Amino acid sequence: MRRKIEFSKSFSRKAKKFLIRNPQFKNLYREILTVLSENPFMPSLETHKLKGELHDKYACSFTSNLRIIFKLSANTIHLIDIGTHDEVY
Repeated sequence: MRRKIEFSKSFSRKAKKFLIRNPQFKNLYREILTVLSENPFMPSLETHKLKGELHDKYACSFTSNLRIIFKLSANTIHLIDIGTHDEVY
């Protein structure tokens, strides 16, 4: 089951800025979003449930230091934040 992806305004702004500064990641970004919509728990994404204030959200790895924070609902993945480990946690 492929899930719909919704982008928060802050996620869209941060992703746009990130991709302008790092155009070499454009294809990887698209690939990650495709895999995320098909299976958010694909082992390559290293998806994990968060704790504390973010307890109802998940994170997946974009690169070794970059993360995407999202929330799951029945048929939708709500993208909330993108950035380095220190920026999003």
